[in-house]
Amino acid sequence: MRRVVVTGIGAISPLGNTIKDFWKAIVAGKSAAKNITKFDTSNFKTKFACEVKDFNPLEVIEKADLRKYDLYTQYALVAVDEAVKHAGIDFEQLNRNKIGVIWGSGNGGIETFQEQVSEFALGNGVPRFNPYFIPKMIVDIASGVISMKYGLRGVNFATVSACATSNTSIIDAFNYIKWNKADMIVSGGSEAAITESSVGGFNAARALSTNNDNPGQASRPFDINRDGFVMGEGAGAIILEELEHAKKRGANIIAEIVGGGMAADAYHLTGTHPEGEGAYLGMLAALEEANIDPNEIDYINAHATSTPAGDISELKAMTRVFGENKDISVSSTKSMLGHLLGAAGAIEAIVCIKAVSEDIIPATINTTEIEPAFANSFNFPLGTSIKKPVNYALNNTFGFGGHIASSIFKKYTD
Repeated sequence: MRRVVVTGIGAISPLGNTIKDFWKAIVAGKSAAKNITKFDTSNFKTKFACEVKDFNPLEVIEKADLRKYDLYTQYALVAVDEAVKHAGIDFEQLNRNKIGVIWGSGNGGIETFQEQVSEFALGNGVPRFNPYFIPKMIVDIASGVISMKYGLRGVNFATVSACATSNTSIIDAFNYIKWNKADMIVSGGSEAAITESSVGGFNAARALSTNNDNPGQASRPFDINRDGFVMGEGAGAIILEELEHAKKRGANIIAEIVGGGMAADAYHLTGTHPEGEGAYLGMLAALEEANIDPNEIDYINAHATSTPAGDISELKAMTRVFGENKDISVSSTKSMLGHLLGAAGAIEAIVCIKAVSEDIIPATINTTEIEPAFANSFNFPLGTSIKKPVNYALNNTFGFGGHIASSIFKKYTD
């Protein structure tokens, strides 16, 4: 099979709208959680989230085109623009028939959907829908728009696996390249779901933290006092490329992707399997494809959303796979970023890529007391990031419906 490497990354996040700003804030252990500004939260149980700030799409998107794109597509285009520039790509010099886009979103244009249906209801049922309503809303439009912008005619589709979505898109991209069905793929995911309907819906499901007095400390993965996740938004873009193709064009290779495992809990509509059955199978599959022993993993970016049941399930699965191994560092950057839903896998894959390329492991912030039964199972950096050689990093993502995706990134060596 062909080797697949990472040659470019881009981010729009609650902690910064460039890779540089994003990573600096992650290493510093900053929280992005603040009171919601996008709508009036007076009647909502949760009044805070991790919003993207100071976003300026006009740096990348023509003003006339903004009305055609939901915010989730705008996030995608801006993040991809950074990744393409970071990768030093001149598409005119490449075979664009062999370059594709696999992009995911859990909710697509939910803001557009809510606005249009609300206008319809308030207009006494008169159907005055925006002509761009459908393309702004559908989940696959971001992948299509990205391909149109750069003239990429290779494989093109959207993945949807709830909060495992963009990790699934990265694994799919990895597969298509190693199978010689593409030379390069723009992969990742975006989400813009901080809306009344989303926050209200997750509140109804009792999934969100309601720690309104301390939003900056509300996301506390693995902590005995966790009470739910904090919603985030943004986009993560990753350029995946076949190794020889990257070398031929003189690309700067950041990391290598060596394994991807997907599975299902087959258990519950929204809850994870209590023993982490799907997570266990997904991690095993990723390790098998990477052809490495579990003890070779140096860092795990855990899914760890800060929900009472979900975090325990993942801890059980990790101990089944890795045993008790203090040489493995485990953290959840959702403690800083919040949960980016369908974009979580991509933004956290970027954390793993930076970890293996810079030998820095981010901490979990806010957490003060790890679940006692697992406190000694791994090395849990709390509060402060650590310097440590990272040769392999594992990225876990799990979604409603029991969807599981785990990917493994490796320090690149020729």
